[in-house]
Amino acid sequence: MNPVSVSESLQTVLRRSLPLIVLLCGACCTNAADLRLATFDLNVTPEVGQQMAYDPVRRVDELTLRCRGIVLLGSHRPIVLCAVDWIGIANESHDRFRETLATAAGTDIAHVAVHTLHQHDAPDSDLTSESLLLDAGHTDTGRYDSALTRRVLLQLEEVVRESCSSPQTITHVGFGSAEVIDVASNRRIMDENGKVKAVRYTATRSAELQAEPAGVIDPQVSLLSFWNADEPVAVLSYYACHPQSYYRTGIPSPDFPGIARFIRQQAVPAALHVHFNGAGGNIGAGKYNDGSPPNRVRLALRLAEGMGKAWESTTRIPITAEDVTWRSVPVALPPARHLDEQALRDAVSSTDDSISAANAVDKLAWLLRCQAGHQIDIGMLAIGSNRVLHMPGELFVEYQLAAKALRPDLQVMMAAYGDYAPGYIGTEIAYGQGGYETSDRASDVAPEVERVLMQAVKMLLGDHN
Repeated sequence: MNPVSVSESLQTVLRRSLPLIVLLCGACCTNAADLRLATFDLNVTPEVGQQMAYDPVRRVDELTLRCRGIVLLGSHRPIVLCAVDWIGIANESHDRFRETLATAAGTDIAHVAVHTLHQHDAPDSDLTSESLLLDAGHTDTGRYDSALTRRVLLQLEEVVRESCSSPQTITHVGFGSAEVIDVASNRRIMDENGKVKAVRYTATRSAELQAEPAGVIDPQVSLLSFWNADEPVAVLSYYACHPQSYYRTGIPSPDFPGIARFIRQQAVPAALHVHFNGAGGNIGAGKYNDGSPPNRVRLALRLAEGMGKAWESTTRIPITAEDVTWRSVPVALPPARHLDEQALRDAVSSTDDSISAANAVDKLAWLLRCQAGHQIDIGMLAIGSNRVLHMPGELFVEYQLAAKALRPDLQVMMAAYGDYAPGYIGTEIAYGQGGYETSDRASDVAPEVERVLMQAVKMLLGDHN
């Protein structure tokens, strides 16, 4: 693994704690009560004819898309962690998912984290964008049509409410990690001047780009498991990598992380397996994947092998409800300076150019939310010596590596792809290096986003936590 490359401002943040007002979402589970856990699993596959992020569904295959998660119940407010096999859940859609889960679990929205895995043959959900398109006179809202989202939300509330009525007692928590071989590689290939000379996308046919080093990655897959005595109840896995092997097939697919999850579910059937994508915004499988279909299974088997080794390395410790806390920091991410409200409104209003409208509407939705003072919650689950950070957008892997470096005495994990609205979130230095991920097309936050997020991470992971 190459040394971690972190920008100068990131290193500054790591050296000193900046003042930040933290919203403490209750000192969770302050009494030595039993810790209980409910699991939920819902089929969220679109039907034939429904629009996904890029194409309408032409066929539904063997593997479905899932919405999976857990509810941790103790003596204080329940904590909900949810992962969805969709490309993204943004803006008001992200709010609605969290509100629905909070209502079903009997908690508040600040105790709910919702993430996607970012598969590309999958739906995109953004109720704010749909509303803006309808207000502009569009009759076809394409990828932002909310029929599937609204159906899923109704079903999700029912499933989670029922699950919470019969939780299992949790006596132990486990942690294990292992290296995943020949899956992740950095997408941004740099020249001798520190500029991006090429982007090694998730599917790369160029032998020259494939020959480039893997670059800065986090090769570890981490497993957080919950046990009732010797019986595993839930296994949460965390790995940072874009999940595409190939796409634009018209067939909904959980892609190689979903297949790996399925394999591990068969190996340990007693536990619900929930997978979270880490900070994989600038990470993909391009060094090891040319986009040919057989590579999907190869990548899945490699990830599943890493998950299996992490499972075998798992160490369990006794746990009670008083060992669990949840903290949340609300942050206002700075919108990118290239976002021009009037130009975006003009593009969205163009009913003769649906492509331009669709390309502009999510940017307008995000900008308007920022202008209205919207904040994103950065949450952290602390359980024993384990910490799980819950982050927005297509986050660069440097954030994940920096968080781990902050607290080498703890087992730090990260789930990204929370609120999808900001798009790619690079480090401050990355915005001057070029490349797709930090371009105006891909990233809707300003370079100073690094300072905002790292302030929150440092506060959550402070020495006293």
